[in-house]
Amino acid sequence: MENHGTVFVGYPIWWYAEPMAVRTFLEEYDFAGKTVVPFCTSLGAGVERSVENIRKLCPDSTVLKGARFRTESADFREPVKEWLKEIGILQ
Repeated sequence: MENHGTVFVGYPIWWYAEPMAVRTFLEEYDFAGKTVVPFCTSLGAGVERSVENIRKLCPDSTVLKGARFRTESADFREPVKEWLKEIGILQ
C-alpha cells in the first residue's frame, strides 16, 4: 500500500453503509497522506453515509467526494467519466 498515493475503494451499499469487509480493509492499512476515492453501487441508498464513515476511518487522508452508481444501469461509462472529471482525476 505504501507505493500508492491514490486508492479507489469500491463496494456495494449494504443497509445504507459500506460492508464490514471495507471497514476492515481501511482499518488494516495506513492511509495517512493518501487520497481515498470511494464509490459504490446501490439501487436506492446514497454514498454519503459511507463516505462519512470512511473519513472517520481514514482521518489522516484526503477522502474525495464519493459516487454512487445505480445497479440497474447497464452502462456506467458516462457517469464514471463525469464523476472523475468532477473530482479532478480526469480533465
